[in-house]
Amino acid sequence: MEIISILAMALMVIGAFGIIFLKKPLDKVIMFSILDAGFVLAVVAFKYLDVALFAALADPLSTLVFILAIVKINEIRKNKVKSGELND
Repeated sequence: MEIISILAMALMVIGAFGIIFLKKPLDKVIMFSILDAGFVLAVVAFKYLDVALFAALADPLSTLVFILAIVKINEIRKNKVKSGELND
């Protein structure tokens, strides 16, 4: 049990630092998934299985929303470059 909780905490820390320090949006999505995996593992290790079920169902949806936000931000940036509003 101790090794599993240490592994879960390591995954969460690696994912959090990856989200903070990586620049590319898709790398951030990958790090977010690693953070989610560590969170679900920690919840299961502490036997909160109902919370783990909800987290396992909600994580793909939050990742999808995150990817859609990245796509929309890239579209807005491209439109600003085309229209010359880059400095705004």
